[in-house]
Amino acid sequence: MHPIELIDKYYSDYPEARRILIAHSHQVASLAVAVAEHVMQSETVDKDFVEQAAMLHDIGMIYTDTPKLGCYGDQPYISHGIIGAELLAKENLPIHALVCERHIGVGLTIEDITLQGLPLPLRDMRPQTLEEKIVAYADLFFSKTQKGMRTVEMVRKLLARHGEYKVAIFDKWHYQFKL
Repeated sequence: MHPIELIDKYYSDYPEARRILIAHSHQVASLAVAVAEHVMQSETVDKDFVEQAAMLHDIGMIYTDTPKLGCYGDQPYISHGIIGAELLAKENLPIHALVCERHIGVGLTIEDITLQGLPLPLRDMRPQTLEEKIVAYADLFFSKTQKGMRTVEMVRKLLARHGEYKVAIFDKWHYQFKL
């Protein structure tokens, strides 16, 4: 099933959330594909998977309580990754599901979840594969509520609120992925 068809399956009754999700996902997918093409000069990357996963990485947001995104569910926004993973696992897309689960920031460790008291399962949710890292990296540059692309410094500032080690992970990715 094409990513837009899958989005429509869950978002057909939520036109504002669908519009926001698709606009954001297209931005992330565009950058992710460009990064994948750049990285393909020296490493093997599944570019088609990167594009599909980037389009689906936020599919779980519909079940969150985030009115500014047109979402009126009962879950906190931080849960959208695991919710999306559950949806995509049910759709027989287990590898895409991992991208959903692992794309938050530069990833979440068990320690992050515990120390911040996040309502998430206690498991390592850091991107593992090159494709997962590319989608998470591209996602950092786009907000669903603000226009335009964030600068590297804006991304670094956002991540610094969660610890300098998060910035260090981003900096490593940026060195590897910058166009």
